[in-house]
Amino acid sequence: MVLAAGLGRRFPGKLRAPFRGRPLSAWAIEAAAAAGLDEVLVVVGEDEHDAVVVGLADQPLVPTEAWRLVAAAPADARVATASFEGARRPPVRLHRAVWPLLPEAGDEGARVLLRSRPDLVVEVPCPGDPVDIDTPEDLERWS
Repeated sequence: MVLAAGLGRRFPGKLRAPFRGRPLSAWAIEAAAAAGLDEVLVVVGEDEHDAVVVGLADQPLVPTEAWRLVAAAPADARVATASFEGARRPPVRLHRAVWPLLPEAGDEGARVLLRSRPDLVVEVPCPGDPVDIDTPEDLERWS
């Protein structure tokens, strides 16, 4: 576990400060990730951002442009989701106002919010293919 939850009173922005060509926090995070541990967690304190864009690591055909388009959705949109030929899929931008509405358990994540609060959702047409690779057969099929 990499602790990055300090308030930064003595050195605001410290974890993003350049150190030998990279952000200071990158050194510890990369070292922990390379150590071959079962899992690496980065614990942070208060999030300084008004919104986050969340995507899935098993969707290799979602291009950079989709991430950019979702991130650039109107600022007043509480939830902005990529739409691939009418199908809502990640990435999804979540404004901090909706973070308390996200489930704390289960594996559906923001899908619960998209279904329960459609009034908060803006669809963003995106290029690419939102296929996700869930099995070895999927990997072979899409390679």
